[in-house]
Amino acid sequence: MDSASFLVGRFLLAMPGIGDPRFERAVIAMCAHDGNGALGIGIGRVAPRLGLHLLLAQLELPPGKAPDVPVHLGGPVEPQRGFVLHGLDWRGEGTLNVDGRWALTGTLDILRAISEGRGPDQFVVALGYAGWSGGQLEEEMTRHGWFDVEGDTGLLYDTPAAERWAAAFATTGIDARLLAADCGNA
Repeated sequence: MDSASFLVGRFLLAMPGIGDPRFERAVIAMCAHDGNGALGIGIGRVAPRLGLHLLLAQLELPPGKAPDVPVHLGGPVEPQRGFVLHGLDWRGEGTLNVDGRWALTGTLDILRAISEGRGPDQFVVALGYAGWSGGQLEEEMTRHGWFDVEGDTGLLYDTPAAERWAAAFATTGIDARLLAADCGNA
């Protein structure tokens, strides 16, 4: 793995006091990271009053066998564009395998498959993404703001969105309640 792709398959956690309200307590599943930039899907917040059935109706797709799961706020970039993070048991056109941990699909094929009961066993639906230009994320990571942890599929699929931030810190032994928004100098 080259040094520019070290975040693929990991979660980025926003530190308290990151300075951008769009990323307060953010948990971002990193899906792509190379010299041209980085892309991740926010999995720490859900859209109020928007479930999968309503999203499918807006796309004129029948809900069929799809569970009415929450839709996540994937990030501030292209918030009208949909993405599905899912298990490796389903693959469609344009599906990206993310470090053998999960897959990312951004086409309607996966939503059709989910509603027809032939989609992946586990999935997270999101609108929008977080994106960085080449070198931008690396520079941001040198300052107080982001912390990266192992991309755990249990956190992705089995932990409620509101609990993911603290649970992700806990995987490294950090009690998120003790994190301070300010940092000092010695």
